[in-house]
Amino acid sequence: MTEADTVVAEDQNENEAAESRYRLAIEVDIQNVGPCKKHVRVKVPRSDIEHFSTEAIGEIVQTASVPGFRPGRVPPALAKRRFKEEIADSVRQRVLMTSLEQLADENSLDPINEPDFDVESLRIPDEGDFEYEFDVEVRPEFEVPNYGGLKIERPIREVSEDDISAYLNRFIAQYGSFVDREVPAEAGDFVTVDLEFSRNGESFRKLPAVNLQLKPTIRFRDAEITDFDKLMAGSTPGTKKTAEITISNEAEQVEMRGEKISVTIDVTAVQQQQLPELNAAFFERVGYGDGQELRDEIQGMLQRQVTYDQRQACRRQVLEKITESASWDLPESLVNKQTENALRREILEMQQAGFTTQQILARENELRQQSISSTRQALKEHFVLDRIATQEKIEVSPIDIESEINMMAVQRGESPRRVRARLTKTGVIENLEAQIRERKAVDFILKSAQFEDVPAPKSAPSDDVQALSLSVCGMSSVVVEPTEEGDADE
Repeated sequence: MTEADTVVAEDQNENEAAESRYRLAIEVDIQNVGPCKKHVRVKVPRSDIEHFSTEAIGEIVQTASVPGFRPGRVPPALAKRRFKEEIADSVRQRVLMTSLEQLADENSLDPINEPDFDVESLRIPDEGDFEYEFDVEVRPEFEVPNYGGLKIERPIREVSEDDISAYLNRFIAQYGSFVDREVPAEAGDFVTVDLEFSRNGESFRKLPAVNLQLKPTIRFRDAEITDFDKLMAGSTPGTKKTAEITISNEAEQVEMRGEKISVTIDVTAVQQQQLPELNAAFFERVGYGDGQELRDEIQGMLQRQVTYDQRQACRRQVLEKITESASWDLPESLVNKQTENALRREILEMQQAGFTTQQILARENELRQQSISSTRQALKEHFVLDRIATQEKIEVSPIDIESEINMMAVQRGESPRRVRARLTKTGVIENLEAQIRERKAVDFILKSAQFEDVPAPKSAPSDDVQALSLSVCGMSSVVVEPTEEGDADE
């Protein structure tokens, strides 16, 4: 028998099994109760309950061990009385499983999550019909937009020697040491400070011994201190400064969103960074033969980042165009659940492109400050891309996932096994398949797109921001893990 014959035979057996499966005479009522949310009420008639009860009693009779009776000879009435609880559990499981399967077959619910109800609390009545109900989140209903021949502007930028030198300086700085500075602080110096945040004149949070560099922006997860370099210029130990900051409109503490609060900055030390000597020992430490080999590696990485930026720009345009008509609402519960997933997925893409941990952390904090609105948009993009991927029969193979993990391992200098273990531990591995499938859908759309090359806009220098894995309103779990010793300055 050929492989094709085997597949046909398996399909035929499945169809025959489906046709012979017991069908219930259930009554189903489905009502819209909110955006992408249905309330389902199911009534199972007494005749179906008796059918499953007879099945369960028959199985008990065949296997039960009752004194005075051989297996298979226990009277059904005795088995029903003696094993009442076991039979009730079996009937409940059969009724629920069969009715839910039939419900899925006969109704186009297309659920996103499992139904929201407590199975253990349900009880089959001794008489009459059995009813149960639940809420379920479902995929939105919409018309797939036209995605053929989209007009896309593709940003073009060359990696210059200045770009390589700037990145090299940042790379070397990761391995620098700190020495106390005896003169007032200047831009680029570091200050160790105690931070105290006050609301309406009342102190509500203190962060001791925070090491900050005099940069234009200090970015927390839920707020920013702007013009920090100007504010702290000339500081010495004992200097105290105050600044007013605004809590992000999407901070975790809902009651503090949009509030203006005061931060007191108490300087305890001023330090300067000493860069390591670029000798053979240093290059051996960082895993390169010499300075040119390191520059070549940085050039390749920056080129990958240019490709990433170019791809993101094209992707944004594709997503804007295909979601222009996506005016449907999404349930807040779904948005809140997916906020962290959307954040992790973008961070994963930046890790794959070779961005530094500090760059990723700065982007993470920026995203957290607008996480709800960005997640709502990301979910709409996901649903549209998922529908396009289904329509175009786009699938993800185990080889695709393995290749992705291997690429990440090479870029991070780790073993694939370690990368897979970390992705699994943090839950990101569950997003990887969806991310690859969506990327394939975007690639499919871009194949038929009409491109116009344009100069890439000049981006703000990433060195202007120091990102902290801290929240003004409270501690948050860190998504980005430090890579090695080189991330100590974060």
